[in-house]
Amino acid sequence: MPSWISALDDKTGFAGEAHRRSGHAPGATGILLALGIVYGDLGTSPLYTLQTIVHLTGDGFTREAALGSLSLIFWALIITISVKYCLFVMRADNHGEGGILALMALTGARWSGRGRWLVALGLFGAALIYGDGIITPAISVLSAVEGLNVATSAFRPYTMPIAVGILIALFAFQRHGTATVGKAFGPVMLLWFVTMALLGIASVVRHPDVIGAVNPMLGLRLLATHGVLGFTLLGGVFLALTGGEALYADMGHVGRGPIRIAWYGIVLPALLLNYAGQVGNFVASPDRTANPFFKLAPVWGIYPLVTLATLATIIASQAIITGSFSMTRQAMQLGWFPGVRINQTSAEEYGQIYVPFVNWTMMCLTVALTIGFGSSDRLAGAYGAAVSTTMVLTTALLYRVMRRRWRWGVLHAGAIAGLLLTVDLAFFLANLFKIAEGGWIPLLFGTLVFAIMTTWHFGIDALHRRSMARSQHIDAFFNGLREQHIARVPGTAIFLTRLGHRIPPIIVDYVRQAHSLHRTAVALTVSFESVPRIRSTDRIRCEQLCEGIWHITTHFGFVEIPDLPNVLSNAKEIGVPIRNDPTYYVERHDLINGERRNPIARLRIALFAFMSRNAAHAIDRFKIPSASLIEIGSRMEL
Repeated sequence: MPSWISALDDKTGFAGEAHRRSGHAPGATGILLALGIVYGDLGTSPLYTLQTIVHLTGDGFTREAALGSLSLIFWALIITISVKYCLFVMRADNHGEGGILALMALTGARWSGRGRWLVALGLFGAALIYGDGIITPAISVLSAVEGLNVATSAFRPYTMPIAVGILIALFAFQRHGTATVGKAFGPVMLLWFVTMALLGIASVVRHPDVIGAVNPMLGLRLLATHGVLGFTLLGGVFLALTGGEALYADMGHVGRGPIRIAWYGIVLPALLLNYAGQVGNFVASPDRTANPFFKLAPVWGIYPLVTLATLATIIASQAIITGSFSMTRQAMQLGWFPGVRINQTSAEEYGQIYVPFVNWTMMCLTVALTIGFGSSDRLAGAYGAAVSTTMVLTTALLYRVMRRRWRWGVLHAGAIAGLLLTVDLAFFLANLFKIAEGGWIPLLFGTLVFAIMTTWHFGIDALHRRSMARSQHIDAFFNGLREQHIARVPGTAIFLTRLGHRIPPIIVDYVRQAHSLHRTAVALTVSFESVPRIRSTDRIRCEQLCEGIWHITTHFGFVEIPDLPNVLSNAKEIGVPIRNDPTYYVERHDLINGERRNPIARLRIALFAFMSRNAAHAIDRFKIPSASLIEIGSRMEL
């Protein structure tokens, strides 16, 4: 791996841009944007939540159990989404950006400091989101297509193949970008929520007794009287909350205001009405084989509803896919993920990106899960374990932010975080019952991603230490240039490095081999900060080390795309004598294991070496012209 990739820099005082690139969309436009981007997963949960609860209880799903389940769903949405995320978590924005990695950065914890466990929590929570990302498209699309079975059994053998075909088409489309299709997401989801609300209202009018489920005692009584089964039901109830993390993760794209308005004004009422309608309809005419959601519709409306549901689930899947792309880029910028190729698919929208490696990996795993489980009720057993764990980790990090950033007292922060954590832990423990049914799949996948993240960081730190040992003091290097009569040739050389106050080994080795050095030599360090964006005035730091040798540090936020030629143009304007068309030099290491290593360390080094060989090239990451780049290979023992 090139030694110039910088991990999280020690300077955290840089302020992000106070404004968004084009501002958050105001009014109705912003609300439609929130509906289309944020609420796809939460909005499609009614397709499978009550169906899963019915499946879990079997013949025990009586009227009391149905009303108790509705009460649990009601209060889960109020406490976890309305209170936890909308009121508290979304307040913890990192200069307008959200997501568990941004929350981790807000805690101020470092991997090398006492807060190492907080960094581990943030990384593991981010890794688990990938586990959620391979299940969400599968269960959402499957549950929508299964609606055909309500109208006729003729499609039953074909529901899984149809779902697989839709998923393959969805992932294949990613390379074209979603800028154009994204404009239609909001209106489609608005139609979806209005339809859900109307279906629910029609049923509630016929069965008004379901309104009594607002009494929390019905839910608590269900948990108390059904023993282990009642606790297991919490795993089904939790499906109503999946997608809650999106409110925070997508805050930078949409804005806090539109997300909150859309939730309280449209999404929450539609969800509650639809869940109430499903329960009322089921209590009146129980049918444990049919999907309770599609039973709300008249026969003539089944096919249009299946079509609309399929569109909604595609949008929900699109949101988790693009969210995975964005998180991959953030992890790369913060030094926790190997470089992978990222394609910008829109010149106007920063968030419109395509990451081929992530896309095809997710597609293979999602299709495999769809084929392996075959139905949404079976797949529900694997769904929720990763999400519930991420929610627990989010609350733990939120407590640290309450204490460190908001300066709340121990009692104040402890009381609020303690209440939220109690609810989160209840859902987490309930989802542990799903591990044997498939819940181990996203947990295992998340653990593998976490291992990749920590191994990458471990390797980068090891490379940095080796580079530091091979570097030279500035005075010693300059004296060597004079004593050895090193020729200074015309032109400008840009050496990418992580070292700032010493002469990096890439320059030392170049001079040793070439017996010359360009008249202008620049040691360029790319540093990614723990804020989303950097002010243009704070972008560049320049320092002249000795005659004709400069060190430039360029700072980027963790959601920015580095453009090194543009940075060097700015450096030229402030006095660095950079000629046009400079030559860029980077190191490419051939890594080998040291002899005195325990088996675990040797395995980590082997994994890091593999990732380094396959990491994205500097041309792909930093917009370096291909004709201007020269790689210098070296063998290094770790």
